[in-house]
Amino acid sequence: MITPVISVALGGAIGSVLRYLVGLMVVFPLGTLAVNVIGSFAIGLVWVHLADKGLQHWLPFLMTGVLGGFTTFSAFTLDALRLVEDGRVMVAGSYVIASLVLSVLACGFGLWLARGMTV
Repeated sequence: MITPVISVALGGAIGSVLRYLVGLMVVFPLGTLAVNVIGSFAIGLVWVHLADKGLQHWLPFLMTGVLGGFTTFSAFTLDALRLVEDGRVMVAGSYVIASLVLSVLACGFGLWLARGMTV
């Protein structure tokens, strides 16, 4: 039991640092959008590769830890509400729609790409 917990903690530290670095490099609120789209793409790829190769023991570290620490749904919601509070309602709406649509598409593309690579 302790090993998966340590794996999640280590992965979460890595994912959180990566998220922070992306936030430094990309202007608000696009850093959060980028992280969520990249994370959605990566989770599709990782899921297929772990399942196909019988590597489920990596799930706590990679899926819950790294990608859980990297993606930022709570930050996304705060960003959207900050934009609304700033009176930028159209930007907030566009940001929410882009985040949801692009993240779902990115995850689907990651799944498709990973499944195509394993054939």
